Amino acid sequence: MARIILKPRKAQPFYARHPWVLASAVERIEGKIENGDEAELFSDKGKFIARGLYNANSHIRMRLYSWIEAERLDDQFFASRLRRAVQFRKELGYDDPNGAARLVFSEGDGLSGLIVDRYADCLVVQVTALAMEKRLSGLVPQLLETTGAKGVVVRTEKGIAIAEGITLKDDSLELLRAGQTPETPVEFLDGGLRFTADVSTGQKTGYYLDQRENRKAAAGYTRGRNVLDMFCFNGGFALAAALGGAKEVLGVDSSKKAIAQAEENAQRNGASNARFQVGEGFETLEQFASEGRRFDGIILDPPKFAQSRKTLNDAMRAYHWLNRLALNVLEPGGILVTCSCSGRVTREDFLDMLVGVAQHTHREIQILEQRGASPDHPTLTSCLDGEYLKCVICRAL
Repeated sequence: MARIILKPRKAQPFYARHPWVLASAVERIEGKIENGDEAELFSDKGKFIARGLYNANSHIRMRLYSWIEAERLDDQFFASRLRRAVQFRKELGYDDPNGAARLVFSEGDGLSGLIVDRYADCLVVQVTALAMEKRLSGLVPQLLETTGAKGVVVRTEKGIAIAEGITLKDDSLELLRAGQTPETPVEFLDGGLRFTADVSTGQKTGYYLDQRENRKAAAGYTRGRNVLDMFCFNGGFALAAALGGAKEVLGVDSSKKAIAQAEENAQRNGASNARFQVGEGFETLEQFASEGRRFDGIILDPPKFAQSRKTLNDAMRAYHWLNRLALNVLEPGGILVTCSCSGRVTREDFLDMLVGVAQHTHREIQILEQRGASPDHPTLTSCLDGEYLKCVICRAL
């Protein structure tokens, strides 16, 4: 088996079980190796550190899975990790056969490069590493057996595929279908509400499961209020608020397809106090301000603004401006639920942004709750990079 030898003074993070060995940390390779192959990681002094899977295409040159020298990364190893992850979701109570949950969260479950979401009896597998794509023939049957699901759709994102060297078929993001996979959106329950997920072409795996608990929390604060849900996607926050006691809810999203889905979901759940419209987030808020429109509850769940470290400053300016615009149409004493799914933006960065917004708008902002992703999205202490979602519930005076 090939050995990956680290440069001097590069070993400490991996003794601490960080799972990503970047190309800049590698001194040399001893032995022959193909992309996706198992390899051993050694310090520059020849000490064994961990076992992982190699990929010369990727900036993450090696993904680590085991720190036990005698443990091989074979089918049995990955099957055990899958069973462990699925069992944990059952312990959380996220095992409603008609519901939805994230069954595998990449590094958070010791399966770097693999994400698995369940929507009722359909699994959506998102591969973010070439090594996992090469092991699908073993992983997919194991997932079907472990979960009892009827079918699997395997997908990746085009940018990730290019970075990892994953070959897309006919330039399609969908890689594989196995079992009895549906041809139409899958209906499932989330928080007692009925939604559908476009498991083949929808964003990510078709729905945003990470905000599950945050939608419930936000609904508790927006009872009796007139609520605006910006970047509403298919209506998750909006419908939770509408059916949780809000007076009226307006959802806005730039995607006509998302708005059509949100309207269908509102009808599906009998949410007569929710309506939706197509609109760009920043422009819509500016328009509402010029028209004198006001709300006493606003939810901001924008897409990822910071794609890389280079764009972090621009992203922070965008978050600042977005929240300032929101406060321009938020009544005194109103509730602001503001989110960031940008992993490059730390929780401290996000709170500092709110400090700046309070100063520039001359409004006092009371932080009521600081929240993250739902517990089926665990974060390892050895890889805090996995903590990406920030959800802050505020009151603006």
